[in-house]
Amino acid sequence: MNKTEETTNLPNWLQRSADNTPQKIAISTPEIEWTFAEFNQQAIQLAQQLATLGIQQGSRVALLASNGLPFVVCVHALIRLGAILVPLNVRLTLDEQLWLLQDVEAMALLSDEHYAERATEIQQSLPTLAEGRLQLERATQQVSLLNVPHDPDAPLLDEIELEATQAIMYTSGTTGTPKGVIITYKMQWWNAVGSALNLGHQADTDCWLLCMPLFHIGGLSILMKNVIYGIRIIVYEKFDARLINQAIREQGVSIISVVAIMLQRMLAELDASQQRYPATLRCVLLGGGPAPRPLLEDCASRNVPVVQTYGLTESCSQAVTLSPADALRKLGSAGRPLLPVQLRIMDEGVVVGPTQPGVICLKGPSITTGYDHRPDATAATIQDGWLATGDVGYLDNEGYLYVLDRRNDLIISGGENIYPAEIEATLLAHIEVEEAGVCGQPDAKWGQVPIAFVCLRPGSQITSTELLAYAAQRLARYKLPRAIHLVQQLPRNSSGKLLRRELPKLL
Repeated sequence: MNKTEETTNLPNWLQRSADNTPQKIAISTPEIEWTFAEFNQQAIQLAQQLATLGIQQGSRVALLASNGLPFVVCVHALIRLGAILVPLNVRLTLDEQLWLLQDVEAMALLSDEHYAERATEIQQSLPTLAEGRLQLERATQQVSLLNVPHDPDAPLLDEIELEATQAIMYTSGTTGTPKGVIITYKMQWWNAVGSALNLGHQADTDCWLLCMPLFHIGGLSILMKNVIYGIRIIVYEKFDARLINQAIREQGVSIISVVAIMLQRMLAELDASQQRYPATLRCVLLGGGPAPRPLLEDCASRNVPVVQTYGLTESCSQAVTLSPADALRKLGSAGRPLLPVQLRIMDEGVVVGPTQPGVICLKGPSITTGYDHRPDATAATIQDGWLATGDVGYLDNEGYLYVLDRRNDLIISGGENIYPAEIEATLLAHIEVEEAGVCGQPDAKWGQVPIAFVCLRPGSQITSTELLAYAAQRLARYKLPRAIHLVQQLPRNSSGKLLRRELPKLL
């Protein structure tokens, strides 16, 4: 008997939450809040307008918008049409955005009022691109397309096909030309399931605060968890430590996703206002790379429930997360793989044992199957279903992952491997240091040597020489930075991750 390939469909996630809990608050911003029923109706109405632009199943639709309700509703309207979301990084230059739009072969560009001027520039360069301007009508609290009629007969989808592509998200391009990562509904589903099994799911009380960029996978995956779990999310346009802390104290926030620099600023604001977090905050999900140990110890002393996580666009956000029960016992670990994810450490094509560093490799239904029209990149990165992340780490004797660094950031000096994150953690342990970044510098004798860039805390008078003496007491000689440069700020991407490749430009 021949087995025929079948696709697995699920009910539309937002529709199901609207059916089950129509009056429950689904999403809120500082100005507006909607129930699941209202949210669902907004998505349907916007989908009927998008259909008028010719957007249909399989259409690739770019979205250039800030964090807010127009972005969120647009995501779900595209799901109703079976169209593919291509979120644009708002920090890219015009040329970079034009390249991306042509590379992905987008048929339409949707933008909001914040990026209307850039959208016009894009339209002038790509006149065949259909364009729609999203607006939020304050009086009616309605998201709609400016001057576009509805198509009441538009064929909207009531089901979600798990194997279908939900989004194409471009990587930051640290190793050359950016690549479009294929994100399927199956990836979003299994990521949400794996996260809930690890962090717990409290449908009646959970509230996830979203202050990460929605054009990154970390933000987009929270939008999916919102409707899969049927929980409330609070969306902030930008990160502001004071407003975020206020929301945690006053709005029943139970989970928040941040990176280390954001958490540092939140704790500093907490000290300045002489406040503390309420018991309702049960999880501070900390991603974006290895966290400085002093930061984790500071959170432990305050009983701030930090849970480290490791993931990337190709793993649909979280792949490995430390369970709350292990947060203090395994300080500094990213945890164990989520249930759907398999993990192994590879070095020169061989799986290595506990405590041995190597490339972190992942496999499972929440891991991408490849890059859009990049068969060479897909073949180089994914073999037999295993994704080579390019990150370096090791597993301890209990199978807990410790992330050391990006392989591309690894400094090889005189044959020794030096991990920038280790040096950064040492510098960050100094009370006068607010931020630290380390990269390699070419050297005739050693091949490379590490150099460091440091932002001091306000009012600090410490010198580079004093910091070097401090580091010399804590690092092996070959790991000691050749120089420490004091700077005003470090280069970071829109989600707060340190861009080590940009550090030499500070010289």
